Amino acid sequence: MSQILRDARKYEEITEKEIADALRPDFHLSSRVGWMNDPNGFSYYRGMYHLFYQYHPYSSHWGPMHWGHAVSKDLLHWEYLPAALAPDTNYDKDGCFSGSALTLPDGQHLLMYTGISKERQPDGSDREVQTQCIAVGDGMDYEKCLENPVLDQKDLPEDGSRFDFRDPKVWREQDGAYRCVIGNCDAQKDGRVLLFSSPDAVHWKFEKILAANQGRFGRMWECPDFFGLDGKQVLLISPQDMMPHGFEYHNGNGTVCLIGAYDEKTCTFTEEKDQAVDYGIDFYASQTVLAPDGRRIMIGWMQNWDTCNLHSSEQPWFGQMSLPRELSIKNGRLIQKPVRELESLRGEELRYQDVAFSDTIRLDGVKGRKVDMELDIRPQDAGEMYRKFAVRFAQNDKYQTSISFRPGESVLKVDRKASGSRRAIIHQRRSLVNSEGGRIKLRVILDCFSVEVFVNDGEQVLSATFYTDLEADGISFFADGGVVMDVVKYALG
Repeated sequence: MSQILRDARKYEEITEKEIADALRPDFHLSSRVGWMNDPNGFSYYRGMYHLFYQYHPYSSHWGPMHWGHAVSKDLLHWEYLPAALAPDTNYDKDGCFSGSALTLPDGQHLLMYTGISKERQPDGSDREVQTQCIAVGDGMDYEKCLENPVLDQKDLPEDGSRFDFRDPKVWREQDGAYRCVIGNCDAQKDGRVLLFSSPDAVHWKFEKILAANQGRFGRMWECPDFFGLDGKQVLLISPQDMMPHGFEYHNGNGTVCLIGAYDEKTCTFTEEKDQAVDYGIDFYASQTVLAPDGRRIMIGWMQNWDTCNLHSSEQPWFGQMSLPRELSIKNGRLIQKPVRELESLRGEELRYQDVAFSDTIRLDGVKGRKVDMELDIRPQDAGEMYRKFAVRFAQNDKYQTSISFRPGESVLKVDRKASGSRRAIIHQRRSLVNSEGGRIKLRVILDCFSVEVFVNDGEQVLSATFYTDLEADGISFFADGGVVMDVVKYALG
């Protein structure tokens, strides 16, 4: 173990004692100390879910990337383990970037990640050369392979950029061979996903360009994931610098799901449909794991690159993961639902049926910042459509965050402009949703500093973080026009 890794482990062990549990989310994984971004190495190993993450322990802002590490039996209660990787070799001296993990036939845990090393260019600038590396360990300590990097510039297609070549997602086929997909840019700086194969997870060769952007979704494609689901093949990507496509995609960095068919003999992926993965403000770099019971479970970084560096450097931690989500495909669409394990956290239940109102109301007992709440909204009079419905939470006399729905446009909006932020950051996002006759179903999950809204049993999800004081725990409902609402609310914890 290098001294750099020892120092990181010692620092995080000492510093985490200064962070009170009350200052963290309850069932979303947050950074042990310092900074967190992309989920890495999401895997099931020796009876535990392992989740690594992009990590800078020494500051709550981005810095030289390490791999943080946590484990869980239920995807909700996480135990921190010592940092797994540190930038301590010539090929990753400027950062151990995103990657994935799997279990080898001999029982060891393999991590595959992108190593970053800055190189001086002829014009005097420094650029990050990106290569793929592996480390093998026992779920706690990992040793980097002597043959690293196992993929570099010589393994790229002729027009492949060595400066945009990152985030390997590795898996093992039924015949024992290994495959991985990696994000890359071509000479025109357009994103694509490359497919590689290996007999032993060490010696790799380029197979083909699995999917190419062709100017459709942003530029560089980060964090690819590739798997079968309900008879279809799914490719998840996180494009940078996207342009909006109506309500389907938004500006900046986002997440995209490509659904199609895959011919394993020719390694050909045929796209059939595309959609956003999350329609809210804060979700990026998704990664999935195949659970022992056959569920495909996805998690993402619940943050936004355009708003993540505005907090005080004195904040002891920054960054959290989304709630893990169970994936399925229905009618050609990716469906996401909170992992069923969340139901084990449900405490007191409150039910209200057929609540009719046309102004602002509160319901006895409906409040809190750790809440699982199901809403069924419909017009009071089928012949007269209401104009707007809203649920407001993390609320007091000064602050609130809200979800609102306008049935005439069939548009759902998340809005955190009154959540206490003093900066002109992204505060709102809108999504076009399905609604028949003004009826919509929402499942709203709050965990201290975040909201995730699952629409119509998972057809869409909107995620957002906010840092309103925890004393603001009110929840109210607003209607412009006659609305009838059913509410089922559970305290979580």
